[in-house]
Amino acid sequence: MQQTHKIFGSVQAWFNQTPKRGLVFGFTLIELVVGVAVMTILLAGVLGATSSIVRSAKVAREKTILNSLVSADLEIVRNLPYSQIGTVNGNPTGALADASNPKSITSEGRSYQIYYEVTYLDDPADGTVLSSPADTAPNDYKQVKMFVREVASGKVTSILTNFSPKGLEGLVNAGALVITVFDAAGQPVPNASVHIENLAINPDIVLDRTTDSSGRWIEVGLPVWVNGYHIVATKTGYSTDQTYPITAQNPNPIKPDSTIANGTVTQVSFAIDLLSNLTIKTVNQFCQSISGVGINVRGAKTIGTSPAVYKFDNNYTSSGGQVQLSNIEWDTYTPVLQAGEPYTIYGTSPAQQVTVLPNTTQTFTFVLGAATTNSLRVIVKDAATGAPIEGAAVHLQKGGSVPQDYYATTGGSVWSQADWSGGSGQTSWLPQPPNRVDKYASDDGNIDSNSAPTGMRLRKTSGKYALSGMAESSTFDTGTGASNFTTITWEPTSQNPATTLKFQIATSNDPAHTWVNADFKGPDGTSGSYYTVSGTTINSVHDNNQYMRYRVYESTTDDKKTPVLTSLLVNYVSGCFTPGQVEFPGLTSGNNYDMDISIVGYQTYTENNFQINGNIVKEILMSP
Repeated sequence: MQQTHKIFGSVQAWFNQTPKRGLVFGFTLIELVVGVAVMTILLAGVLGATSSIVRSAKVAREKTILNSLVSADLEIVRNLPYSQIGTVNGNPTGALADASNPKSITSEGRSYQIYYEVTYLDDPADGTVLSSPADTAPNDYKQVKMFVREVASGKVTSILTNFSPKGLEGLVNAGALVITVFDAAGQPVPNASVHIENLAINPDIVLDRTTDSSGRWIEVGLPVWVNGYHIVATKTGYSTDQTYPITAQNPNPIKPDSTIANGTVTQVSFAIDLLSNLTIKTVNQFCQSISGVGINVRGAKTIGTSPAVYKFDNNYTSSGGQVQLSNIEWDTYTPVLQAGEPYTIYGTSPAQQVTVLPNTTQTFTFVLGAATTNSLRVIVKDAATGAPIEGAAVHLQKGGSVPQDYYATTGGSVWSQADWSGGSGQTSWLPQPPNRVDKYASDDGNIDSNSAPTGMRLRKTSGKYALSGMAESSTFDTGTGASNFTTITWEPTSQNPATTLKFQIATSNDPAHTWVNADFKGPDGTSGSYYTVSGTTINSVHDNNQYMRYRVYESTTDDKKTPVLTSLLVNYVSGCFTPGQVEFPGLTSGNNYDMDISIVGYQTYTENNFQINGNIVKEILMSP
């Protein structure tokens, strides 16, 4: 014990030596650090190798369990009669478990589920192919796909094998189904989901398949059944196409649920493509949104005939001036107003219909005005291309005891006023009922606007008309500063020779503009001229302005007679674009209307003695 104390004392004394011995001590610490690092690396390697061995052993054990399960269950399948190799609710039918009713097994404390998918295969080596009528038994093999799912981890392992029949391949009371899926361009759609079901047969057949690289799926050995196989084809992000049952609502479907006949191949095709979006806008003539408008939207595709049953035919109500149709399939859609809506269509963009292509977002706009009992909307198109024609001059005339003339240019909108009975005092013209009051801004005191019949005439005092009078309209908002004004038209165009009716127009981009005499100009662009012929083109000095007013000047040389203004229309092109269209609202019914349409580069179109009764739409095709 004393010897031990001596040793420790010597070591302590050595550590307390002068600094020159610190060199020896420092070197020893480095050796110690290096040694520890080397040991750590070695130990990490040993631990890593041990962990790898453990993982390898675990994987090997899992494979052993799976191999055991697969071998044991496939041995059961191998011992089944060929006719019984199938799934409970599949095609072919049989005794094997399917995905909806898996078989549960526990092995070494782990839970597994086993299920199968069985399909027929056709062998081209037998001298025929499935699509050929010569191959009356296209069921050469059965392909069996076995799935083993570990319940805890959800991991699924599968194995694929084929079984061939002993002897001939013939089936009794069965046939085959060839399904082809293509897109809007006629190109095959691979990996499309195909759902096949027949719930009338016992047991039910419910199959979910996937098309191959050529967009096909071949289902062989389906039991014979007439119009019993309902098939749906789709794909994520794509539209859906399907067969349809025969019902009272659709007694003659174009693509009825499929029939399987004994020893025959039934072929059916489906068209699907990427989904699209369509926004339908409802606005007034000033491009302001109108909500609460009832709209029916119908596609061109039909799923039944006699009577026609449309694939897409739905009613909507606009909210915030819009109807959003999301995830719709490619088609040509025709939106129309529902019956009873208090509006007249002044135009649409595009004209009449909208063709929605796959994977696109498109817009259709209704330009609406107040409801009118009788009106005419003219749509002018190129006869060869069907494209709307802009800038065509449309002249509408009505014969009879009170002739009427209307002028308009395709591609624009119209401000129509036919009632001033509310009198003066209204700064801004209100476009839509029930808020609209038929008034105007001011007059000089010599205008009468509320005597019957409705119209604007000179004031009559003590049996005599004033010799002249002037009235100024409220301010009209076209909705955009990019507006171009085209024509001014009024009724009646024919006045008593002793009377005169003339107009001037003023425009501005300032909604608070103070309107003065110098603002009002005639056809030469100055305040010294007047519009005296109905249908005259408005001078371009007014273009690119948003707000406008007009003045009507009435005069007579006979105090027993007065000019009368019953309606006024100002045509313009604004942001509410209606390509190739003009609208004539507020017409009187009759069968004595004549119309001519002209534009440079096309033959003039004429139509005589036609009837207007209600809201009429005419599509005119112009030839070069």
